[in-house]
This record gives sequence, C-alpha cells and structure tokens, in this order.
Amino acid sequence: MRNVASTGYCNNPVRLVGNSTTLHEPSGEVLAEYASEGEPDGVTFTRCGNRRATRCESCSHEYKGDTWHMIMAGAAGGMKDVPEAVAEHPMAFITLTAPSFGAVHTTSVDHRRGFCEHGQPRGCRCGHSFDDVRRGDPVCEDCYDYVGQVVWQFHAPELWRRFTIRLRRELAHALGMTQASAARVVRVQFAKVAEFQRRGVVHFHAIVRLDGVHESLPYPAPPAFVTVDNLVAAARAAVRKTRAIAAPLPGDSESRVLVWGRQFDIRPIVRRNHVHGNLGESSESLDSPRLSDRAVAAYIAKYATKATEDLEPTGAGRDHIKRIKSTVRELATVVDPEGPYQQLHRWDGMLGFRGHFSTKSRRYSVTLGSLRGARRTWRLKHLLAKTKPAEEISPDEVLVIGSWAYAGMGWLTDGDKALAREAADAARQWRHDRARDRNTPPTERSTI
Repeated sequence: MRNVASTGYCNNPVRLVGNSTTLHEPSGEVLAEYASEGEPDGVTFTRCGNRRATRCESCSHEYKGDTWHMIMAGAAGGMKDVPEAVAEHPMAFITLTAPSFGAVHTTSVDHRRGFCEHGQPRGCRCGHSFDDVRRGDPVCEDCYDYVGQVVWQFHAPELWRRFTIRLRRELAHALGMTQASAARVVRVQFAKVAEFQRRGVVHFHAIVRLDGVHESLPYPAPPAFVTVDNLVAAARAAVRKTRAIAAPLPGDSESRVLVWGRQFDIRPIVRRNHVHGNLGESSESLDSPRLSDRAVAAYIAKYATKATEDLEPTGAGRDHIKRIKSTVRELATVVDPEGPYQQLHRWDGMLGFRGHFSTKSRRYSVTLGSLRGARRTWRLKHLLAKTKPAEEISPDEVLVIGSWAYAGMGWLTDGDKALAREAADAARQWRHDRARDRNTPPTERSTI
C-alpha cells in the first residue's frame, strides 16, 4: 500500500533501480539517502505520467488538475502568482471545427433530399441518440473524403498558427489601427486544447485574452478602449479569412486550400461572480451567451485528457476509425520521404494529428512545468521537516544526486495492479466527496 500510495495510485508505473542522496549543497551535509534495494520488491515505482484517462486514470487526473490550474490562473487570476485583475481583461471562449468531409450520422436530422451515386442518402435522416455507436460514422463510406480529412488533420496545427496571426491583424482593424500600432498597446494571449470529434477529426477549444503592453508588469491591463466586442469581432473575421496551403500529395494536380469549418462558436467570458450578479446556477453552464471563467476552465481541462481511444467506447473498434488509420498508413507509403509529409507515418495512432493536445501562449499564465516544480519543492520541504537539520535550510539549497536505471513498466503481480486500481478509485471518490461537501451548505449535506 505504501508503494501504491507513493505513485499516486498509478495504474502502470515505471520501475526503476538505483539510489539517490539528498545533500545540503553549501555545507555538504547528507540529509537523506535512498536505495531501491530497500523496497519490498527491490525496485522503485514512479508515476507513468500518461495524460490519457484510458491508459491511467490517476496520472490523467493529475494532468487534468494541472491543466485546470493553468487555465484558471489565466482566466480568473488570484492564484499561482497571477493577479486577480486579469479577470477584468477582455476574454472570449472560442471553438473551431474542421470542415465537412462527407455526411455523417448525427443526433439531428438532415433534411437534404436525394441520394449519392452509391445509392445512399445525402444526409443522415435517422436522428440518432447521443450514445448510438453509429454516431459520427459516414452515411456513405465511398463518398467520404478520408484523404482530405487526413491532410486537414496533419496541417491543423499550422491552421491554428495562421489563425492567431490573422486574429492580431483583424484586432488591429477592429481598433482602427495599423498592426504595428496595435502591437504596441495590446497583446493576444491564449490557452488551447484539441478534442477529437466522433467523426475522428480534431476541433479546438481556446480561451483568448487581451493584455496590455508593459515592460515591467507581467499581466498589464489593455487600454480602456480595447473591449471584448473588439475581440469577438476580430475572432469571427479571423476564422472566416484564415487559410493554409497543403502541399499536394502524389497524384494531386494542385495544392489543397485548408479552412475552418462553418460551425464555430465565439462567446465572451466574464468573472464568475459577474454572471447574473452572483454565484448563481448559470455561472457554471456553457449554455449561456455569457460564460464564466470557472465553467470554461473546467470544460477545457476535461478535454485535455481525452484521446483517440475515447472514439471507440465499446472497445471493439469502429470501422470508420480503422479506415482513417489505414488511410494514414497508405499515404505514408507513397509520399516523398524528404517532402512535407515525411513524418506522417508516425501519427496513424493519432489519426494524422501531429500537434500537442494542450498549448498556450508564453504569457497566458503559469506553465505545467512550474506546477510540477512546486510539487517537488513541497516534497523537499516535507523531507526537511522530517530530517530536522541543525540549521534552517531553504529548498533552493538542496541538491539531489541520483543514479537510476529503467527496469520495466507496470506492477509486478495482478494482485498489486488490482490493489492500485481499487485504491485509486477510493482516493478519487474521497476527493469528490470532500469537494462536494466543501461546496454544499452543512444543512443540506444529510440529504445527499
């Protein structure tokens, strides 16, 4: 149980062998020594660190929490050295989707008439339930543009980059300024995650914030004349005007022009206690035209831990997803090994998407690395409190020297694995109950 708890109840930990020595660097005093041979199994277990919930719910939960803090710090402030004043900056929640590559089965009914050349309806006429396994599959696989989807997916990170460039241009236009003049008074900051839709193509959720420009202040407010309406107008124009040129595949006569889908969403974000004037029930909903910072942060963090496995909830595998992966592999065998698609073969498991699932601009808020560093500092302080050195020691003065070798992955027995899984479930339930009680008035807890 001690080993399980030390990994945070990881489902598939890394096994290491070796030792480490913790020193007070200025004096050379040894504060602690550790060796894996002293453990019951003769190895040291450490977290796998996988962000995907389908691989490790424990590490995924930690990654989701870190992402929430990173997003929330930049949206609401008042935490992680980000001032509360950033919550007053103009902010918007943006969802960008891919264009259509063919009709798919959806929860709504498509009333288009007629049939394709293969005898299938031109749109879904079924109106599937949300949990229908056919949702997201093509109405006609022969008509579906699998190659076009893979090409778009491969270039999606570049399309996002060009969107951010176009956004700055459109913002300057909305402010009635040149781009150079606007860059001297306002900066665009963002945090973004990618999510796979049921049809197997990514779309992006992002918080975009406008800051001012100041040499010494990290999060300066923009001038008063820069408003959220300017941001929303600029974002809408940028979505419609963004273009990226994809290099032609073997057999193509010309390059492909890539654009965003016609379905996109851009809505202002306001401080949580400004939605309906208080902490009302609408403050945590994404259905309102005015979104709260907390609702958006939780929404974005949730999707940061999803992966392609979530597209196949039954575990049996969907033919549509298999077809996308096979298209990636087929294209990878015919492209020029020195050309722009040379790395395509590496991304069949990601359906051709080669970008990071979670990204942010440099000055949006804290980094995931800084959050992990804070945990390391906390552990060092905990160690110093137990060792009780002769003089007070700062964590910055502590040096850890280690020699480690990789010994494998996973728990050594099925019993250990089952214990870790059950302990992880219990720990998550305890955290959930504690959070629920924290947000529930004492008089109402007995009825839950």
